[in-house]
Amino acid sequence: MVGTQDPSNNGHLNTETEEKLKRQKEIDDWLPITSGRNAKWWYSAFHNVTAMVGAGVLGLPFAMSQLGWGPGVAILVLSWVITLYTLWQMVEMHEMVPGKRFDRYHELGQHAFGEKLGLWIVVPQQLIVEVGVDIVYMVTGGKSLKQFHDIICANKKCKTDGIKLTYFIMIFASVHFVLSHLPNFNSIAGVSLAAAVIYSTVAWASSLHKGVQPDVSYALRGTNGATKTLDFFNALGTVAFAYAGHNVVLEIQATIPSTPEKPSKGPMWKGVVVAYIVVALCYFPVSLIGYWVFGNLVLDDILISLNKPSWLIAMANLFVVIHVIGSYQIYAMPVFDMMETVLVKKLNFQPTWILRFITRNLYVDLYHTRSTYNGVIAYRSTKTDHNLRKKVYILQLESLLIRCEDNASLELKYRKAFEILRRQGLGLI
Repeated sequence: MVGTQDPSNNGHLNTETEEKLKRQKEIDDWLPITSGRNAKWWYSAFHNVTAMVGAGVLGLPFAMSQLGWGPGVAILVLSWVITLYTLWQMVEMHEMVPGKRFDRYHELGQHAFGEKLGLWIVVPQQLIVEVGVDIVYMVTGGKSLKQFHDIICANKKCKTDGIKLTYFIMIFASVHFVLSHLPNFNSIAGVSLAAAVIYSTVAWASSLHKGVQPDVSYALRGTNGATKTLDFFNALGTVAFAYAGHNVVLEIQATIPSTPEKPSKGPMWKGVVVAYIVVALCYFPVSLIGYWVFGNLVLDDILISLNKPSWLIAMANLFVVIHVIGSYQIYAMPVFDMMETVLVKKLNFQPTWILRFITRNLYVDLYHTRSTYNGVIAYRSTKTDHNLRKKVYILQLESLLIRCEDNASLELKYRKAFEILRRQGLGLI
């Protein structure tokens, strides 16, 4: 009869739909972002602290020296408030459509801009940030490991003396060839947070113990309008980098279970509030005490300004290494998810451990190579700039010593010379 349908066809369609849903669930259970939806609120706190608090906190006293007390404190507080508010918005948007969760940034982008345009707008920017941060952390981990080694071997004849930065970056990268095979976010918790709190505490507590340095000055580092303007924008960049971490918020929330009665935004927001309290306890003491102690002579890494006690600074550098190991994985996990999603859903590869082993090792190896290159270039550039500034500094110091009164003591001559150079914005080498 016309208009009737064969019941067997309906059954066949239902079977196909069920098979597709079953395969989709198997893939979602395998992908790192959606594989573990059993996280508690404290996992949110761990992951948000790990994503946000990085080695950038050690540069905040230097940013303060470029801004001064008033603007510096205002920008630190405003950045804390604004980023907390925008993070709250992200938490709310995760489940703003009833019955749907935006587990990934590009899914939210597709909802806002359309299926294709949303991908093109969000994915390139997210990849630039996450891959870029991973490269920075690879270099930072290698440099901190080298500083730890150099401090420990300073008064000893170590057989490893003279090892280049390249090899320390390789040592740091070797850890990630193992850790990158962790299944999801929930496998990375606790240790990185503890390390971040410890080295931040070492930075401000050691500064406080050292006390305000003689002849400390809180004048801006810049000597003219152009330099002060550039320093201002440089400081804004330093503070912005320190408050990074929003680009993995949706992925972190995706690990928390959700029901209509108990949506995930409740425990997620609780974790975010705790995380931001920890961030404040890390950032504000380091920034304010570090600047108060060293003034405009503070270096771009507060640990270098501290210098002593050497064992404590060595331990702080070691905790930096431990922390950025966890941070690297936090930023790498969404990239792994993107790669594996394309391979399994678009190219129809089977979701196996072999596929995961190959793709993640290739990612670590590829960006380890890039990190090594960037680290060596940066290290050579810094070393060359340091040597040049040192020569200029010594020449000007000798010139100023000659101009001092003949009957003045050598100590007085040096004090006057250092004071003049400090006013000129050169500081100590």
